[in-house]
Amino acid sequence: MTTTEELVARVNKVLDDIGIDMTGLFEDFHIPSLVFYLGRNLAILRDLEDELSRRVGETVPSVRGVDRLSRDPHIQWIYKKKHNRILALERLRAAITAHKMALALITANYTFKLGKKEINIESIKTADEFNKLKIIKKPVMLGRLEVLPHLAYSGDVLRLLGHESREVREMFKFIKARLREKGIVRMKSLRIEVEYWDRNRLKKARIDLPTDSDIESELKKRYGRRFRWRVLSLVKTRGVLINNHYTVDNLALAYSSLDPENGAKLLGIDLFRYYFLTSEKERETLGLYPDIKLCIDCHYSIFDLPFMEENEFKTGYGSMLVIRKCEMEKLLSGRRSELSNLPNYLLGGVLLYGMSDYDEGKVAEILSISRDELVDAIRRFVISGLHRTLFADMSKFERFMPKSDRAKKFLELLQG
Repeated sequence: MTTTEELVARVNKVLDDIGIDMTGLFEDFHIPSLVFYLGRNLAILRDLEDELSRRVGETVPSVRGVDRLSRDPHIQWIYKKKHNRILALERLRAAITAHKMALALITANYTFKLGKKEINIESIKTADEFNKLKIIKKPVMLGRLEVLPHLAYSGDVLRLLGHESREVREMFKFIKARLREKGIVRMKSLRIEVEYWDRNRLKKARIDLPTDSDIESELKKRYGRRFRWRVLSLVKTRGVLINNHYTVDNLALAYSSLDPENGAKLLGIDLFRYYFLTSEKERETLGLYPDIKLCIDCHYSIFDLPFMEENEFKTGYGSMLVIRKCEMEKLLSGRRSELSNLPNYLLGGVLLYGMSDYDEGKVAEILSISRDELVDAIRRFVISGLHRTLFADMSKFERFMPKSDRAKKFLELLQG
């Protein structure tokens, strides 16, 4: 049985070799080869991570507060040994995250078929089998394939960053700061205490209402005219967008290396498109950005970056669009069968069209989808009648109504 130090040395050697090998694979950008080697590497790294984490554990003792001169050199050696073990484990986990993100990005954008049968690439184990696969590009792209060569497959983020220019390092810090921010608090609802009369007895109740609701009218519906109320607290939301520092490091390194000038803006639009082109259920399994929030409920500045040059831009503009999209997804829960033939990426385009001032051409450009498909999707959405449920202002949908519906509406206007 190997010692822990020998295992640490093996981990570092394997990661160094992977870093060298992966560089050559991206010169040809042969998808089957990429998928094969990424899957093989991931299996090896997971086995090493299981063994090393079992031996090392999750914590390391701290020497802070100990006077430097009074430290026992033998104790210092023990601490240094433990520190090296933790560094190897951290590097290993960063590499595993990079491989998982790369595989998820490829499978999100390509379909793999063996003959006429669509297959899961995890079931293919040999290079020969991968070369027989038929690879079909999906109709809509998620993420950005150009970042694949820049992920930290060796897990050594800081060493890779040290080889880059000052502009790349500055953009890395900028992106990382945006992804680590906790977001600006958004008041989600009001917690209210109500005193009301029921069968000549005074009772109390506590309820939550949305901040934009008409409190008086809502309470009248529930409790009649005899009541009084007071606000107990505001229900607020807060948290980081991605709760995984390995994902944050890989994204910051990849996008800053790809474009040192506009990397943050590219990441912002990719995350924005990710939320609009997928459903919450899809986001649970995609794995494109490990440990990203399935839905957001507060403002993150990363979503503002792609829209800062818009005429109507205000702080929180991008986040509010994503928040509204997530809220509409919940409203459509149970009614999705009415649009069963409408893909999620087109539904996202329809919702963005309805909630924004953009025309269908601009929506198609932002989400990188077909304009003709989007127009057809809007027509089908209008026929279903769901636009009446989701949108207070339906004027943008009028020109997509069937002619008979427009004629009826015109007669109604003439008749007052």
